[in-house]
Parts: sequence; C-alpha cells; structure tokens
Amino acid sequence: MTQITTTSINLKEFLQLPETTPPREFIQGHILPKPMPQGQHSRIQQKLIGEINRVAEGDRIALALPELRCTFGGQSTVPDIAIFTWGHLPILANGNLANTFTTAPDWTIEILSPQQPATRVTRNIFHCLNHGTQLGWLIDPGEQLILTYKNDCAPGLFEGDSSQQLPVPNWLLDLFLTPAQIFGWLQVADR
Repeated sequence: MTQITTTSINLKEFLQLPETTPPREFIQGHILPKPMPQGQHSRIQQKLIGEINRVAEGDRIALALPELRCTFGGQSTVPDIAIFTWGHLPILANGNLANTFTTAPDWTIEILSPQQPATRVTRNIFHCLNHGTQLGWLIDPGEQLILTYKNDCAPGLFEGDSSQQLPVPNWLLDLFLTPAQIFGWLQVADR
C-alpha cells in the first residue's frame, strides 16, 4: 500500500532533505515513496536502458538514465527511465554531466511494480507530457501490457505477445522494440 505523507514543506525544502532508498517523490504537495524495484521491473529497466543507449549514445543522440530525479513544474519525480536528447542534457563547464536535472525528460518510461497504483505513474507521465516530454511509456509486467502516451494522439495499447513495433521518438527511429521482445527479456530459464 502506498503511504502518502502530507507535508507543509515546499519543493525547495523537499529537495534539501536527504535522499532515501527507495527514493521519494514530491507530487502535488505530498511526499510519496517509490516502491522498491523487484526482479521483473529491474530486468526490463536494465535491458531497455541498454537497448536505448546502444542506439542513441554512440552518435550522441540521447542518453537513457535509470531512477533519475527530475524536478520541474513544481514537482520532483524519479522516472524509472528518463531519456534526454543530447542537446537537453545539463552539462557542467568542464563537460561533465550535471547531477541536477530541472527539465522534463524528452521520453519517460515507467515500469509498474506489484501493488503500485497505475494511476500514480500515469499521473507522472502526464506531468512530463504537460512540460515538454514527447513520449511516455507505461510498462505493466504483470499484465504484459505497454501503454504509450503522446500529446498529439490517443494512448496506444500493446499486448505482450505482439511483434508490432512500439512508437519511439522521431529522433530515435533506428530503435526497434516490440512488446514480445521486452517481455521476452523476463524469460531466463529453459522451458
């Protein structure tokens, strides 16, 4: 069950609190703990980041990062995977990647954990879309479904055994992923 902490602190005060494991998010004035990732969540997250970065990082198109705190639009959330195009990455004067991200990711991916409310992660995706994110995915390993969200069209629903290509941002058209491939990563033992 998700515990909601009602607080009288603001976003700036929240950001001064020490980080926790699992991380907490600041959403609409409430502090909400993220559930600790479990096996299926972690496996999909690991493989997706690897696939996205295999296509995007070498040519400096984009960078996929896990569990990255993103603070924008009065909220501070931690998407399971935040993908930023290269030009949107915060870079320090010495060329290093910054620690603080204060803009919405260009693409956000949430992977539903058992007992995590789908509406909460969907709300986070919509918050991102309302602040410039081009694409959001919600992956439900338990139901083996992927929901995709864009500002300019109705949500897409993709079944786990589908070989249909999932929508990707227009700056990453060389990335080809299907639901069958993503949920296939969960199979680790011979049948």
